Amino acid sequence: MGGSVVNPYRELFAVPGARIFVAAALVGRMSMSMVGIGIVLLVSAVTGSYGIAGAVSASFALAYAIGSPVAGRLTDRYGQSRVLPPLVLANCVSMTVLVLFAQLDAPTWTLFPAAAASGLTSPSLGAMVRARWSHVLRAGGSTAARLHAAFSFESVVDEMIFVAGPMIVTLLATGVSPAAGVVVASLLTLAGCLALAVQRRTEPPPRPHRAGERGSAIAVPGVPAVSAVFLLLGMVFASIEVGALAFADEAGHPRLAGPLLGLLALGSAVAALWYGARSWTMPLHLRFRIGLALLVAGLIPVVLITNLYVMMALIFFSGLAISPTIIPAYGLVESLVPEHRLTEGLTWMSTAIGIGVAAGASIAGRLIDASGSGAAFLFSAGAGLLAAGVGWAFRPDRRRRT
Repeated sequence: MGGSVVNPYRELFAVPGARIFVAAALVGRMSMSMVGIGIVLLVSAVTGSYGIAGAVSASFALAYAIGSPVAGRLTDRYGQSRVLPPLVLANCVSMTVLVLFAQLDAPTWTLFPAAAASGLTSPSLGAMVRARWSHVLRAGGSTAARLHAAFSFESVVDEMIFVAGPMIVTLLATGVSPAAGVVVASLLTLAGCLALAVQRRTEPPPRPHRAGERGSAIAVPGVPAVSAVFLLLGMVFASIEVGALAFADEAGHPRLAGPLLGLLALGSAVAALWYGARSWTMPLHLRFRIGLALLVAGLIPVVLITNLYVMMALIFFSGLAISPTIIPAYGLVESLVPEHRLTEGLTWMSTAIGIGVAAGASIAGRLIDASGSGAAFLFSAGAGLLAAGVGWAFRPDRRRRT
């Protein structure tokens, strides 16, 4: 199953330039755990409806899902340093418009195109930083074990972002202004993306379009199945996120929604550190399947618990299976997609999650308006069960395409 515990993380940061691009991506990615919640808190404050707030957040997520593969393909072709600056500047303008529309009490329908424009221009820094790791480690002749450690580390970063982000955005939105969380998230995206764009030494080289080259990374055998699982996981995460906001509100402690979600992410981060520090002999696809089964089991307490403080005590354990599911999934995609389409291939995972988040946030919001937070958590468990079914039916051909 797994080998002995090792300490591979220190070696990663001996790679020239790694610390700088990791730090830049960390700042830029902080917003990914803030924007969705920030939009829900902002829109629900000005409209009084979780249903509308969830739908506006879904518009953002769906537009992000549509735009990410296009941005990923452009990044593979022209390079991160050329694509990131105009993309993030457009995102900053779009987010500003969204906040202004909400603050100026513009007609509700105007929030939807503003949110969609913000999502369409949101950079997929998770895919870009993983593509950088793949480039610098393969260029240095590193083994698959070091790439496994790098992807595990990035999952730790993602989860720590999801520990801090929800708490920060909730405190800003409830303690400063409903718009404060969205504003700070936008500024972090701008700063991080511009800082990453100037790191040319570690940037994967652009791969200009070749004559006769057609198709997309999503057409590579195996990628659609992993994408389908990610779509369903997006539904799981979004419905838990929106459900937690309502759950804490129903309990009379709305400010505890951020810490509640942070504890879930902390469980995933701890699991990612453990997972990445082991030398595994079990095949990727088997680890992927087992992770999905454990993830479903972890959702059972979320459905059954009705007390906020009991939920806060146990939800950490529900998060332990998240990273051990996500990490081998990224490893599968990295092993299947040709190198000149790697950013696009990894971005399709963000796209799939984005579509799932869009659907999950909208459905969860309506379920909450009709029946309360418990209905959203029940929907999350159903989506997780379906994701496990798809994952266990997956039969990968793990040969890298050229």
